[in-house]
Amino acid sequence: MGKDRLPPLRTLLFFEAAGRLLSFSAAARELACTQSAVSHQIGWLEADLGTTLFRRLHRGVALTSDGVRLYEATREALDGIGDAVTHIRDRQRPGVLTVATDFGFAAGWLLPRLGVLRQLLPELDVRIVTMQSAIDLRREAADIAITFGHGHWSGCEAELLFPEQVLPVCSPAFQTSRAPFAAGTAVPADLAGLPLLHLESGRPAAWLSWGDWFTLHGLAVPAGGQDLTFNNYPLVLQAALMGQGVALGWTPLIDELMRDGHLVALLERPVQTERGYFLVTASRRKPDERRDRFCRWVLEESRRSGDRRNNSLPGFLS
Repeated sequence: MGKDRLPPLRTLLFFEAAGRLLSFSAAARELACTQSAVSHQIGWLEADLGTTLFRRLHRGVALTSDGVRLYEATREALDGIGDAVTHIRDRQRPGVLTVATDFGFAAGWLLPRLGVLRQLLPELDVRIVTMQSAIDLRREAADIAITFGHGHWSGCEAELLFPEQVLPVCSPAFQTSRAPFAAGTAVPADLAGLPLLHLESGRPAAWLSWGDWFTLHGLAVPAGGQDLTFNNYPLVLQAALMGQGVALGWTPLIDELMRDGHLVALLERPVQTERGYFLVTASRRKPDERRDRFCRWVLEESRRSGDRRNNSLPGFLS
């Protein structure tokens, strides 16, 4: 390979995703392509460079010494491109703060509070961008992300807003007609015979699934038969409100619905994992008073909503 000839940018994007995630499968999901497409791009790059960039493991891959060197250079170059793009976009949309999050958090927590935000910060224009896939601030045209995960995103700083706390919930009408027990009195095994509402997820799942929930309780995963699956969380909750089955309810996304009596919890205490919703900002960022004020508001509001939940919904205990 001549010194003046660089690999195609597309190939480097595939390489960066695989190197960051250490998985061709995870890179394929992020890039919305097949695993074989990722493998092909990496194979072409290795052949072009005349070296091995990844060691193939039983689960996932690991970077070789040459792979580490190329990854660090690629990551630095992409960060530089990202900084330049962000600067240009900021000049084109002065005063607009773009926040990326998923459908469930936008509908269940953020949108109901935007009226309060407008009163506190009337001069701030907020643009909400929603997506169900993993959010990478280095790729998205966003100033802030409120995203779900383990709290570690390369090149970013993350602050926990809400730990993952999950309860099985349903409508009062469904509980009365289909569940042979009072709300809050069920045991996990009681749910095996009920129709379940699933949120579609990739592998590994980004959030708790019904299979995970039964496994954590030491139970076999039910065979199903009357279950329904949806590709975004607001649809799962809408189906639960219409009495179609039992959904897994995440705090804080179900707090208002439970407080108003539209949903009831079938178990008293939630399952809690090490994941959660995090407020995420890029580590390499320029001072921005709009962003900082929005972040302070989100952090303060998340603490207030947590206090309200613990006072009004005693089953949700950290």
